[in-house]
Amino acid sequence: MILSLTTTILSMHLRTLPIYLGLLFASMLLPGPATAQLNKLKKALDAVIVTSNSNDNPSPTEMAMGLKEALEKGTNLSVDRLNLENGFLGNPAIKLPFPEEAIQVERSLRKMGLDNLCDQLINSINRAAEDAVKEARPLFTQAIKEMTFKDVKGILLGSERAATDYLQQSTTDGLKVKFAPPIQASLQKVGATAHWETIMTRYNKIPLVKPVNTNLTAYVTDKALQGLFVEIAKEELALRKNNNLRSSPLLQKVFAFADSQK
Repeated sequence: MILSLTTTILSMHLRTLPIYLGLLFASMLLPGPATAQLNKLKKALDAVIVTSNSNDNPSPTEMAMGLKEALEKGTNLSVDRLNLENGFLGNPAIKLPFPEEAIQVERSLRKMGLDNLCDQLINSINRAAEDAVKEARPLFTQAIKEMTFKDVKGILLGSERAATDYLQQSTTDGLKVKFAPPIQASLQKVGATAHWETIMTRYNKIPLVKPVNTNLTAYVTDKALQGLFVEIAKEELALRKNNNLRSSPLLQKVFAFADSQK
C-alpha cells in the first residue's frame, strides 16, 4: 500500500501536493487501524488526482491503476455470478451439454426412454463447474498484478476483448492445473461421476455400438474455462461501451482516453 501511494505521489502535478499533505494529516485523525486510514486516504487521493488533471491524458500510473481496477471488478463479477446455483446451468450461452464425442450416447439413451438419466448428467456436470469456478480468482488476481505498462497500454487501446484475451493467454494453463482437482472432487460430490458410469454401462450394453471413452474431468474443466472467459468478455465489452459502468473518477478518465483514441 505504501509503495502504491509513493508511486501515485510521484505521478502528481506539484499543485496537488499540498492537497495530498492535507489528506495525509487528516488520515492521522481518522478512527480505525492504520490500514483502513491508508485505504481511505488512497481513495480520496485518487479522486483528487483525477479531478486536478481532468483535462489531461491519464498518466502511465493512472492507466495502470484504472485498468487493474476494471479487471479486478470484471473478473470478480464473472466468478461470483458463475459460482451461484444455475450460474452455468441457467445460462444457455455457456451451459455444459453432453460431451461432443458422446452425443450419440445421449441420442441412443433418450430413444430408450432414459431422458432422466441424461438430464441428471447434464445437471451434475454444470453443478461441478459452478462449484469449482471460484478457484479462478487468485490466478486472475496474480495475472493482473503482473501486468507491465506495455500490457496495460495494449489492452486499454486494443480490441473490445483485449483484456479477456490477455487473461486467457496468461492464465489458461495455470487454470487447467488449478481446476482439475476441484472439478474432479465436484464431479464426485454432485454425483456426475456416478451418473456417467451408469450411462456408459447402459450404453455399452447396446449391441454393435462403438465404445466412448471420455475424460469427464478434462471435458468439464475445458468447458468451464470457456464459459468463464465468455462472461469476462461480456463484462469487458459492457465497460467499454457503457459510461455508466465506469464507477469511479479514475475509470471514467482512463476509459474516456481510450475512447478518444479510436
